[in-house]
Amino acid sequence: MRAADRLVLGFLLLDAFLLALIELLFLPSYLGSVQFPITAAVAAVTTPLLVAEAGRLAPHRGVASAPLLVWFATVFAVGMFGPGGDIVLPGNDWRTLLLIVGGALPGAMMLGIVLARRARG
Repeated sequence: MRAADRLVLGFLLLDAFLLALIELLFLPSYLGSVQFPITAAVAAVTTPLLVAEAGRLAPHRGVASAPLLVWFATVFAVGMFGPGGDIVLPGNDWRTLLLIVGGALPGAMMLGIVLARRARG
């Protein structure tokens, strides 16, 4: 991997971290009086894009999965042990499940696609 690719990968990992923070903080959003977790949709779109770009840089399993792992670790760490000891992710809320599934499942599917391309050629 070239130095420029390492720099881009670093920015991808920083982007995964920042997106996870933003998605967590805006998860309890409301549109009027209705719960509106738009950040779950943002996670469903951005996480696979980060994995695909990391896989384009170097189709190795560790490199391609790095943005997904950073995103998931950030969601878990900040969600459970948030700023000031606050729990940002409520455990019994459907929005929590929607965020985790909406970010992790498409990202894992894209990781499978990247690894299958590597195995083919």
